[in-house]
Amino acid sequence: MKTVAIVDYGMGNLRSVTQAVMHAAEHVGVQAVWARTPQEVMDADRVVLPGQGGMRDCMRELHDSRMLPAVLHAAAHKPLMGVCVGMQMLLDHSEELDTKCLGLLPGNVVKFDLLGQLQADGSRFKVPQMGWNQVWRNNHGHAPHPVWGEVPDGSYFYFVHSYYAKPSDARHSVGETDYGSRFSSAIARDNIFATQFHPEKSAKQGLALYRNFLRWNP
Repeated sequence: MKTVAIVDYGMGNLRSVTQAVMHAAEHVGVQAVWARTPQEVMDADRVVLPGQGGMRDCMRELHDSRMLPAVLHAAAHKPLMGVCVGMQMLLDHSEELDTKCLGLLPGNVVKFDLLGQLQADGSRFKVPQMGWNQVWRNNHGHAPHPVWGEVPDGSYFYFVHSYYAKPSDARHSVGETDYGSRFSSAIARDNIFATQFHPEKSAKQGLALYRNFLRWNP
């Protein structure tokens, strides 16, 4: 049976991510593995890289857990999905404590600068963004990314973040969200797909996204 590894390197809400991926995997004939060793990541057919908390802490724990080489191998050889900070880690650099990231997609992670801006209802934008927001597919004149599948354009997903991705190549932005201004809420290149929002907290559309990732053959 094909397997998907959810990488446990000491950071992230692994229980909710694992439960959501396991639920999605049941419907596509894939076994979900809560991967606590590098070998479990190496043996898997595809990988989910979650992340939660501070960027510097996540990068340190990924290194100290000895999971880093296995994650880099996955990024080069098999479908990999980053979630939240797990998405931000894929870029070159984060403004959060001036942290070097994995450098798998060119670009940077920057903080929301929304001081003085008002929302449509007259309230101030809050940082972090917490709650539901729409995601619009960015197709660049082509078909939508296959991981979107049947998920309707403009669907709502759940966000919790103060920083967001700015990929250097606009073609790597495959989903956008409005919060003060448009930002990339989903990025992709080759065998990598990643989201700033939490699919595991996003009800049926989030589960659909995980299912589509498990079916995806880049």
